[in-house]
Amino acid sequence: MHFHGPRNRPPPGSSVMVGGVSIGVESTLKYLGLVLDGRWNFVEHFRRLAPKLERIGAALRRLLPNLGGPNASCRRLYAGIVRSMALYGAPVWARGLARLAVHHLNAPQRVIAVKMVRGYRTISREAASLLAGLPPWNLEAIVLARLHEWRAEAQCRGETPLPRQVVAQRTDFRHDLMATWRQRLSQPRAGHATIAAIRPLFEEWLERRHGILTFRLTQVLTGHGVFGRFLHRIGREETPGCSHCEDGPEDTVEHTVEVCPAWAEHRRVLVAAIGGGDLSRPALVEAMVRSETEWDAVTTFCEAVMLAKEVAEREKERAAVFLPGRRGRRPGRRGLRRGPRPP
Repeated sequence: MHFHGPRNRPPPGSSVMVGGVSIGVESTLKYLGLVLDGRWNFVEHFRRLAPKLERIGAALRRLLPNLGGPNASCRRLYAGIVRSMALYGAPVWARGLARLAVHHLNAPQRVIAVKMVRGYRTISREAASLLAGLPPWNLEAIVLARLHEWRAEAQCRGETPLPRQVVAQRTDFRHDLMATWRQRLSQPRAGHATIAAIRPLFEEWLERRHGILTFRLTQVLTGHGVFGRFLHRIGREETPGCSHCEDGPEDTVEHTVEVCPAWAEHRRVLVAAIGGGDLSRPALVEAMVRSETEWDAVTTFCEAVMLAKEVAEREKERAAVFLPGRRGRRPGRRGLRRGPRPP
């Protein structure tokens, strides 16, 4: 018999004999696809699962380009497949996750959410998940655990829940999930502007039946795109100023959408379509969820303006390829067609 502390592993080569068979003593046990550990925190399970999910995420990056590629329904299907893999055995581990295990679970969800919204990979998990309508997987695991426990209790009483009862119970649990998710979004770690724009219309955004997110619409909603502030932050521009204005004010989403004179005509058409002069991000989101027509108007504006900004950025890159102090990309054939790609 070996005694060892919680921070120490069993002595190397330790084993027990069962029926004449030597079985090595390990700190974990794999059973029915779950890696169990002595502390029941499932860190090791997700540490082993994370590389598999990351490989799938890397494959999806190639399958789901930001421009073109599969439509929103197909992207949601891929997301559902990865979600099923991540949440396998959720009723067992949902209530005992350590912080490190949650981190391993969040990483692949961020990759999937970013590909669903066709965004730059610099977008935070919280913002991308909200845009995509994907609740945190650790919260979804709790829903699965609660539903399993409810069914088990019913069976212990000798009852067999009807399908409609199961659906109703699942709906109640998901309502609790959404309330918890919304509460978490009140203090986000990143993506503050995007979350602040959508959170007041949380239910309307998630329950809408119209509208898809395009690469350029997502740029405007997140601020991660061809904006001077963002390009300066990632080292692609020397200054955050707007190259379309003479005095070079900081180029942000608000400046591009509301102020920059280069897009005055596009702005006039957008204001006429959504019936108001407020073009802040919260106002745009409110118009988008109000009707499909207004969603399309905002999308058309973003496509036209951001495409023009991409063309201008490509021209600057051509002129500055060999200039010091600016990390411009060499304009290859693919870049000439599609413009700046996410870093």
